[in-house]
Amino acid sequence: MGPIIAQPSHLGNSLATVDQLATSASQLDGVPADLEDSIRFQTQKMMQAAGVLLRLPQALIAQAMIVLTRYWTGSEGYSLLEGDAKDVATAALYLVAKVSADSVAPRPLLTVFAFLETHRHYLPALDEAPNVDQEAYHLSEADYHNARNRMFKAEAQLLKALGFDTHVALPYALCINYLQALDVRSQPNGDLVARRAFHHLNTALLSPQLLYLTHQPASLATAAIYLAARESEVKLPSDEWWEVFDTDREELGFLVVAFLSMREFALAEKETWARRKVPITVDELEGELERRKLMEDGH
Repeated sequence: MGPIIAQPSHLGNSLATVDQLATSASQLDGVPADLEDSIRFQTQKMMQAAGVLLRLPQALIAQAMIVLTRYWTGSEGYSLLEGDAKDVATAALYLVAKVSADSVAPRPLLTVFAFLETHRHYLPALDEAPNVDQEAYHLSEADYHNARNRMFKAEAQLLKALGFDTHVALPYALCINYLQALDVRSQPNGDLVARRAFHHLNTALLSPQLLYLTHQPASLATAAIYLAARESEVKLPSDEWWEVFDTDREELGFLVVAFLSMREFALAEKETWARRKVPITVDELEGELERRKLMEDGH
Protein backbone atom coordinates (compact mmCIF):
# COMPACT_ATOMS: atom_id res chain seq x y z
CA MET A 1 0.00 0.00 0.00
CA GLY A 2 1.46 3.33 -1.05
CA PRO A 3 1.73 6.43 1.11
CA ILE A 4 -1.41 8.39 1.90
CA ILE A 5 -1.26 11.79 0.24
CA ALA A 6 -3.25 14.55 1.93
CA GLN A 7 -5.67 16.20 -0.46
CA PRO A 8 -6.03 19.98 -0.42
CA SER A 9 -9.06 21.18 1.51
CA HIS A 10 -11.87 22.93 -0.31
CA LEU A 11 -12.97 24.53 2.96
CA GLY A 12 -9.77 25.93 4.41
CA ASN A 13 -6.40 27.45 3.58
CA SER A 14 -3.05 27.61 5.31
CA LEU A 15 -3.13 31.10 6.76
CA ALA A 16 -0.26 33.56 6.96
CA THR A 17 1.51 33.72 10.31
CA VAL A 18 2.03 36.85 12.39
CA ASP A 19 5.73 36.81 11.49
CA GLN A 20 4.93 36.61 7.78
CA LEU A 21 2.60 39.59 8.03
CA ALA A 22 4.96 41.68 10.17
CA THR A 23 7.55 42.48 7.51
CA SER A 24 7.63 41.70 3.82
CA ALA A 25 10.64 41.16 1.59
CA SER A 26 9.76 44.41 -0.18
CA GLN A 27 9.87 46.39 3.08
CA LEU A 28 13.22 44.79 3.93
CA ASP A 29 14.39 46.09 0.54
CA GLY A 30 13.34 49.61 1.49
CA VAL A 31 9.87 49.81 -0.08
CA PRO A 32 7.56 51.71 2.32
CA ALA A 33 4.45 49.83 3.44
CA ASP A 34 2.07 52.41 1.93
CA LEU A 35 3.79 52.14 -1.46
CA GLU A 36 3.71 48.35 -1.28
CA ASP A 37 -0.05 48.52 -0.60
CA SER A 38 -0.54 50.83 -3.60
CA ILE A 39 1.40 48.57 -5.96
CA ARG A 40 -0.40 45.47 -4.76
CA PHE A 41 -3.78 47.23 -5.10
CA GLN A 42 -3.00 48.48 -8.62
CA THR A 43 -1.69 45.10 -9.74
CA GLN A 44 -4.68 43.23 -8.35
CA LYS A 45 -7.04 45.63 -10.12
CA MET A 46 -5.16 44.93 -13.33
CA MET A 47 -5.56 41.19 -12.80
CA GLN A 48 -9.28 41.56 -12.14
CA ALA A 49 -9.75 43.70 -15.25
CA ALA A 50 -7.68 41.33 -17.40
CA GLY A 51 -9.68 38.36 -16.20
CA VAL A 52 -12.95 40.09 -17.05
CA LEU A 53 -11.73 41.07 -20.51
CA LEU A 54 -10.59 37.50 -21.12
CA ARG A 55 -13.98 36.21 -19.89
CA LEU A 56 -12.41 34.06 -17.19
CA PRO A 57 -14.52 32.82 -14.25
CA GLN A 58 -14.35 34.98 -11.13
CA ALA A 59 -13.25 32.00 -9.04
CA LEU A 60 -10.20 31.55 -11.28
CA ILE A 61 -9.36 35.26 -11.14
CA ALA A 62 -9.67 35.22 -7.35
CA GLN A 63 -7.40 32.19 -7.08
CA ALA A 64 -4.72 33.91 -9.17
CA MET A 65 -4.96 37.08 -7.09
CA ILE A 66 -4.50 35.13 -3.87
CA VAL A 67 -1.58 33.16 -5.32
CA LEU A 68 0.10 36.46 -6.21
CA THR A 69 -0.50 37.87 -2.72
CA ARG A 70 1.07 34.77 -1.16
CA TYR A 71 4.09 35.21 -3.42
CA TRP A 72 4.77 38.69 -2.03
CA THR A 73 3.93 37.98 1.62
CA GLY A 74 6.49 37.55 4.37
CA SER A 75 10.21 38.14 4.66
CA GLU A 76 10.81 34.89 2.75
CA GLY A 77 8.61 36.02 -0.14
CA TYR A 78 9.72 37.85 -3.25
CA SER A 79 10.36 41.59 -3.20
CA LEU A 80 8.71 44.02 -5.58
CA LEU A 81 12.24 45.02 -6.54
CA GLU A 82 13.04 41.49 -7.79
CA GLY A 83 10.68 41.56 -10.77
CA ASP A 84 8.03 43.68 -12.45
CA ALA A 85 4.72 43.40 -10.62
CA LYS A 86 2.84 43.25 -13.91
CA ASP A 87 4.92 40.30 -15.12
CA VAL A 88 4.30 38.31 -11.95
CA ALA A 89 0.58 39.14 -12.16
CA THR A 90 0.49 37.87 -15.73
CA ALA A 91 2.30 34.70 -14.69
CA ALA A 92 -0.08 34.06 -11.80
CA LEU A 93 -3.16 34.34 -14.02
CA TYR A 94 -1.54 32.21 -16.74
CA LEU A 95 -0.44 29.55 -14.25
CA VAL A 96 -3.80 29.19 -12.51
CA ALA A 97 -5.73 29.20 -15.78
CA LYS A 98 -3.38 26.64 -17.33
CA VAL A 99 -4.39 23.88 -14.91
CA SER A 100 -8.10 24.69 -15.15
CA ALA A 101 -10.82 24.16 -17.74
CA ASP A 102 -10.38 27.80 -18.81
CA SER A 103 -6.77 27.95 -19.96
CA VAL A 104 -5.71 31.03 -21.88
CA ALA A 105 -2.98 31.30 -24.52
CA PRO A 106 -0.03 33.63 -23.84
CA ARG A 107 -0.73 36.05 -26.70
CA PRO A 108 -4.24 37.21 -25.73
CA LEU A 109 -3.24 37.30 -22.06
CA LEU A 110 -0.14 39.41 -22.70
CA THR A 111 -2.00 41.66 -25.13
CA VAL A 112 -4.68 42.42 -22.56
CA PHE A 113 -2.10 43.19 -19.87
CA ALA A 114 -0.16 45.43 -22.26
CA PHE A 115 -3.37 47.26 -23.09
CA LEU A 116 -4.25 47.75 -19.42
CA GLU A 117 -0.74 48.93 -18.63
CA THR A 118 -0.98 51.56 -21.36
CA HIS A 119 -4.54 52.56 -20.41
CA ARG A 120 -4.35 52.42 -16.63
CA HIS A 121 -7.13 54.98 -16.26
CA TYR A 122 -9.55 52.28 -17.49
CA LEU A 123 -8.88 50.09 -14.46
CA PRO A 124 -11.96 49.66 -12.25
CA ALA A 125 -11.96 51.12 -8.76
CA LEU A 126 -13.15 47.86 -7.25
CA ASP A 127 -14.62 44.92 -9.17
CA GLU A 128 -16.39 46.53 -12.13
CA ALA A 129 -15.58 45.49 -15.68
CA PRO A 130 -13.83 48.11 -17.85
CA ASN A 131 -15.82 49.07 -20.93
CA VAL A 132 -13.05 49.02 -23.52
CA ASP A 133 -12.26 47.19 -26.75
CA GLN A 134 -8.96 45.43 -26.08
CA GLU A 135 -9.05 43.84 -29.54
CA ALA A 136 -8.17 47.22 -31.02
CA TYR A 137 -4.81 47.06 -29.26
CA HIS A 138 -1.86 45.40 -31.00
CA LEU A 139 1.25 43.93 -29.36
CA SER A 140 4.21 43.84 -31.74
CA GLU A 141 5.98 40.55 -32.34
CA ALA A 142 9.15 41.68 -30.56
CA ASP A 143 7.20 43.02 -27.57
CA TYR A 144 5.18 39.81 -27.43
CA HIS A 145 8.23 37.55 -27.34
CA ASN A 146 9.92 39.71 -24.69
CA ALA A 147 6.77 39.75 -22.54
CA ARG A 148 6.30 35.99 -22.95
CA ASN A 149 9.87 35.29 -21.83
CA ARG A 150 9.41 37.52 -18.78
CA MET A 151 6.13 35.77 -17.95
CA PHE A 152 7.68 32.30 -18.16
CA LYS A 153 10.54 33.42 -15.92
CA ALA A 154 8.08 34.87 -13.41
CA GLU A 155 6.02 31.66 -13.56
CA ALA A 156 9.07 29.62 -12.57
CA GLN A 157 9.72 31.98 -9.66
CA LEU A 158 6.09 31.68 -8.54
CA LEU A 159 6.18 27.90 -8.56
CA LYS A 160 9.47 27.84 -6.65
CA ALA A 161 8.25 30.33 -4.04
CA LEU A 162 4.96 28.49 -3.49
CA GLY A 163 6.43 25.00 -3.56
CA PHE A 164 4.27 24.23 -6.62
CA ASP A 165 1.16 24.60 -4.43
CA THR A 166 -1.38 26.87 -6.09
CA HIS A 167 -4.46 25.45 -4.37
CA VAL A 168 -6.83 28.04 -2.91
CA ALA A 169 -10.09 27.39 -1.06
CA LEU A 170 -12.58 30.15 -1.93
CA PRO A 171 -15.69 31.40 -0.10
CA TYR A 172 -18.09 31.68 -3.05
CA ALA A 173 -19.67 28.22 -2.86
CA LEU A 174 -19.90 28.47 0.93
CA CYS A 175 -21.61 31.83 0.57
CA ILE A 176 -24.30 30.29 -1.64
CA ASN A 177 -24.78 27.38 0.77
CA TYR A 178 -25.05 29.70 3.76
CA LEU A 179 -27.59 31.90 1.99
CA GLN A 180 -29.67 28.81 1.30
CA ALA A 181 -29.35 27.56 4.88
CA LEU A 182 -30.50 30.97 6.17
CA ASP A 183 -33.36 31.00 3.66
CA VAL A 184 -32.32 34.48 2.51
CA ARG A 185 -33.23 34.07 -1.14
CA SER A 186 -36.93 33.58 -0.32
CA GLN A 187 -37.17 37.00 1.34
CA PRO A 188 -37.75 40.37 -0.36
CA ASN A 189 -34.36 41.73 -1.44
CA GLY A 190 -32.92 38.24 -1.02
CA ASP A 191 -31.26 38.35 -4.43
CA LEU A 192 -29.80 41.74 -3.54
CA VAL A 193 -28.18 40.22 -0.46
CA ALA A 194 -26.52 37.59 -2.65
CA ARG A 195 -25.19 40.19 -5.09
CA ARG A 196 -23.94 42.44 -2.29
CA ALA A 197 -22.28 39.53 -0.51
CA PHE A 198 -20.38 38.53 -3.66
CA HIS A 199 -19.43 42.17 -4.20
CA HIS A 200 -17.85 42.27 -0.74
CA LEU A 201 -16.01 39.00 -1.33
CA ASN A 202 -14.59 40.30 -4.62
CA THR A 203 -13.64 43.63 -3.07
CA ALA A 204 -11.89 41.90 -0.18
CA LEU A 205 -9.42 40.40 -2.65
CA LEU A 206 -7.97 43.91 -2.97
CA SER A 207 -7.74 44.60 0.75
CA PRO A 208 -4.40 45.89 2.08
CA GLN A 209 -5.18 43.82 5.18
CA LEU A 210 -4.71 40.63 3.12
CA LEU A 211 -8.02 39.22 4.35
CA TYR A 212 -7.82 36.09 2.20
CA LEU A 213 -4.49 35.23 3.81
CA THR A 214 -5.62 35.84 7.39
CA HIS A 215 -9.17 34.44 7.47
CA GLN A 216 -10.77 31.21 6.36
CA PRO A 217 -13.37 31.10 3.56
CA ALA A 218 -16.19 30.30 6.01
CA SER A 219 -15.55 33.49 7.98
CA LEU A 220 -15.27 35.62 4.85
CA ALA A 221 -18.57 34.25 3.51
CA THR A 222 -20.31 34.74 6.85
CA ALA A 223 -19.17 38.35 7.23
CA ALA A 224 -20.12 39.15 3.62
CA ILE A 225 -23.65 37.83 4.20
CA TYR A 226 -24.00 39.67 7.50
CA LEU A 227 -22.99 43.01 5.97
CA ALA A 228 -24.99 42.47 2.78
CA ALA A 229 -28.14 41.66 4.75
CA ARG A 230 -27.69 44.77 6.87
CA GLU A 231 -27.23 46.93 3.78
CA SER A 232 -30.28 45.37 2.10
CA GLU A 233 -32.45 45.54 5.25
CA VAL A 234 -33.03 41.81 5.23
CA LYS A 235 -33.58 40.15 8.61
CA LEU A 236 -31.40 37.24 9.62
CA PRO A 237 -31.97 34.92 12.60
CA SER A 238 -31.91 36.81 15.91
CA ASP A 239 -29.57 34.35 17.60
CA GLU A 240 -25.81 34.15 16.97
CA TRP A 241 -26.21 32.26 13.70
CA TRP A 242 -22.65 33.02 12.56
CA GLU A 243 -21.27 30.61 15.16
CA VAL A 244 -22.90 27.75 13.22
CA PHE A 245 -20.56 28.70 10.36
CA ASP A 246 -17.41 28.63 12.53
CA THR A 247 -17.15 32.40 12.98
CA ASP A 248 -17.08 34.11 16.38
CA ARG A 249 -18.42 37.59 17.10
CA GLU A 250 -14.99 39.24 17.29
CA GLU A 251 -13.88 37.90 13.91
CA LEU A 252 -17.21 38.80 12.36
CA GLY A 253 -16.95 42.39 13.60
CA PHE A 254 -13.38 42.74 12.35
CA LEU A 255 -14.23 41.49 8.87
CA VAL A 256 -17.32 43.70 8.55
CA VAL A 257 -15.24 46.77 9.41
CA ALA A 258 -12.53 45.62 6.98
CA PHE A 259 -15.08 45.21 4.18
CA LEU A 260 -16.51 48.68 4.87
CA SER A 261 -13.07 50.28 4.86
CA MET A 262 -12.32 49.21 1.30
CA ARG A 263 -14.25 52.03 -0.35
CA GLU A 264 -12.38 54.66 1.66
CA PHE A 265 -9.08 52.99 0.87
CA ALA A 266 -9.87 52.88 -2.86
CA LEU A 267 -10.87 56.54 -2.92
CA ALA A 268 -7.70 57.51 -1.04
CA GLU A 269 -5.60 55.58 -3.54
CA LYS A 270 -7.36 57.29 -6.44
CA GLU A 271 -6.62 60.71 -4.94
CA THR A 272 -3.01 59.86 -4.09
CA TRP A 273 -2.20 58.70 -7.62
CA ALA A 274 -4.43 61.08 -9.54
CA ARG A 275 -1.52 62.82 -11.29
CA ARG A 276 1.02 60.01 -11.68
CA LYS A 277 1.08 56.30 -12.34
CA VAL A 278 1.41 53.65 -9.67
CA PRO A 279 4.79 51.96 -10.31
CA ILE A 280 4.23 48.41 -11.55
CA THR A 281 7.71 47.81 -12.97
CA VAL A 282 11.04 47.73 -11.17
CA ASP A 283 12.23 50.79 -13.08
CA GLU A 284 9.11 52.74 -12.14
CA LEU A 285 9.41 51.62 -8.52
CA GLU A 286 13.06 52.67 -8.30
CA GLY A 287 12.09 56.03 -9.78
CA GLU A 288 9.34 56.50 -7.17
CA LEU A 289 11.74 55.58 -4.34
CA GLU A 290 14.25 58.11 -5.67
CA ARG A 291 11.53 60.77 -5.91
CA ARG A 292 10.54 60.18 -2.30
CA LYS A 293 14.15 60.31 -1.16
CA LEU A 294 14.66 63.65 -2.89
CA MET A 295 11.49 65.00 -1.29
CA GLU A 296 12.69 63.90 2.16
CA ASP A 297 16.03 65.62 1.51
CA GLY A 298 14.20 68.82 0.63
CA HIS A 299 14.97 68.87 -3.10
